[in-house]
Amino acid sequence: MNLPLPVAVGIWLVLGALLLLLVLTGRRRLAQRTRRLVPAPPAVPDELGALRVGPLEATYVSTTLAGDWLARVGAHGLGDRSAARVSVHDAGVLVERTGAPDVFVPADALRGAGLAPGMAGKYVGADGLVVIGWHMPSDGEVPAADLDTGLRTRYATDRARLVDAVRHLAVRAPDTGPRTPAPETDPETPAETPAPEDQ
Repeated sequence: MNLPLPVAVGIWLVLGALLLLLVLTGRRRLAQRTRRLVPAPPAVPDELGALRVGPLEATYVSTTLAGDWLARVGAHGLGDRSAARVSVHDAGVLVERTGAPDVFVPADALRGAGLAPGMAGKYVGADGLVVIGWHMPSDGEVPAADLDTGLRTRYATDRARLVDAVRHLAVRAPDTGPRTPAPETDPETPAETPAPEDQ
């Protein structure tokens, strides 16, 4: 059955609006649910100290609950995928995101770093993601949480550099209870030309 063009366009517009509403509703529910599990992240300090690595071009994939890379954190914008620039300083790891709030992980919150093939619906294979493990202290209302943040560096040769810098910076914070071990996979990658990769 052939529908008149205005009717067909109207149907597609309605379907598109419904799909967008479902997506936005799902994101809102995820944010509300994880807001009770994850405290607000710390602000970026005025002084970051000496630059150790970066800035490196990357894609911020997501932040999840530690050890469960399907449990994406929607609260505080931590689940928003975006282009980013990642740098490691004496004060911590700074992820400057495009179109989303920056993410700062203090040095004393770091638990380690490693490589993984994917997380939170983003699979790149062959240990293509850098995963940084960190501890978010309680803000007085929400209990402390252990998190994993996934980053896809634009150049493959930057992965080992980033993992190595984070591992060297990591200092265990005062014991606040049991923690999930941070990823500790081998950061070494085969030598390859630093060509841009698909994001």
